[in-house]
Amino acid sequence: MSPTSYHCSTPRYWTAKVLLFFRKCKNNRIFAPKLHIYYHMSYPKIILKPGKEESLKRFHPWVFSGAINHIEDTNGQSIEEGDKAAVYSSQHEFLGIGHTQAGSIAVRILSFQDRPINADFYRERLRQAWQLRHALKLVRPDNTAFRLVHGEGDFLPGLVIDVYGHTAVMQAHSPGMHLDRRMIAEAICHESQGTVKDVYYKSENTLPFKAGLNPEDGYLLHDTILLDEPIGDKAHLSQDKDCTGKHPATDAASPGQAALENGILFYPNWIEGQKTGFFIDQRDNRSLVEHYAAGRHVLNMFCYTGGFSLYALRGGAAEVVSVDSSAKAIELARKNVELNFGECPRHQALTDDAFGYLQSMDQHFNLIILDPPAFAKHQKALHQALQGYRRLNALAFKKIAPNGILFTFSCSQAVSREDFRLAIFSAAAQSGRKVRILHQLTQPADHPVNIYHPEGEYLKGLVLAVE
Repeated sequence: MSPTSYHCSTPRYWTAKVLLFFRKCKNNRIFAPKLHIYYHMSYPKIILKPGKEESLKRFHPWVFSGAINHIEDTNGQSIEEGDKAAVYSSQHEFLGIGHTQAGSIAVRILSFQDRPINADFYRERLRQAWQLRHALKLVRPDNTAFRLVHGEGDFLPGLVIDVYGHTAVMQAHSPGMHLDRRMIAEAICHESQGTVKDVYYKSENTLPFKAGLNPEDGYLLHDTILLDEPIGDKAHLSQDKDCTGKHPATDAASPGQAALENGILFYPNWIEGQKTGFFIDQRDNRSLVEHYAAGRHVLNMFCYTGGFSLYALRGGAAEVVSVDSSAKAIELARKNVELNFGECPRHQALTDDAFGYLQSMDQHFNLIILDPPAFAKHQKALHQALQGYRRLNALAFKKIAPNGILFTFSCSQAVSREDFRLAIFSAAAQSGRKVRILHQLTQPADHPVNIYHPEGEYLKGLVLAVE
């Protein structure tokens, strides 16, 4: 008898048969449904109402609370917010596995396949995310800032990860991602192939308050070592040198933490700043500003830390004025300009209210950038937001110099592309000036939109020629 031949009555024979069966299940999708009990026997089952499974069959990753009929607990324990659950149709057909949460979105689907959600799952998703950013040529010596994970667009709903040099900044927007944060931090580092050394967790202001999670911002991982507790800043961490040969910085405005975007240096302030510390989603649009900037007098409203201003200066603008209501943002904008251009007489940074500045300024700016914060974070605020966009752009149309270029944006997910364009049309008509659309703008490729989740498209912009 050969070493691989077993008699049918021996345990080794049945072991071989079982292994062969699971090999077939892995390689042949026909057998996959037979593994339901094996994969999520420990996950509670959410049963939908009749007819409510259609959106999931079209791969939309949200389950709304009104679609749920009941929950079947398979292990005698009640389901908690952030737990993983398997979703079934009213006919008990498997639909997907996801994170549960309170509110209108009851489940965010992580996988439409029958598989465990564990460390291997996150490593696979992060590996795919890294591969896409490499394919997009975003991981380059002159570009060390990019979005690694964009929620549903990278099939990880409720998770955002931005990379700045050797630091990844992670934001959880769902309780489930908060609970899995340590697995995710390890996966980021493991799949980065040495790029990421530190992972900073910044979710105090992004998680649902009612969930009672009490998240704490801080470093989850330092120099590839997972920390027992999040540390607020690097002053308490080891002072070992990282791979840049510099000691890790203890604040956000240190040269040791400067990142590169298309060859431009900037200081991302992930500890105190908005979002993850910098608005990476405007990278391509900043390049377009550079294209139009030569010889122009540029006004950058809502400038934050000066991203558009840096590109306008490199593009040869005769003058750039950066305006923001935050003194801290203006100070960092000045430092970013100094980092790239030294003492630059072409740049002026002002702390002021946008509407007040626009009303009182003269008419000499012939390139104006309007990139305000989200005016509408939910549908109830939509009407007021559209009024705000009309008022803001009406002032810009009134004050921009003849033959000027206006870059105007909305980052409000609740505002559709059509609603925004109509608001700008109304503002242009009110001004009585001739206006032409030169470009219609959106978010860059490292902020992908899942085709089954159109809600992921949030940034919209117009470049307008104003006679």
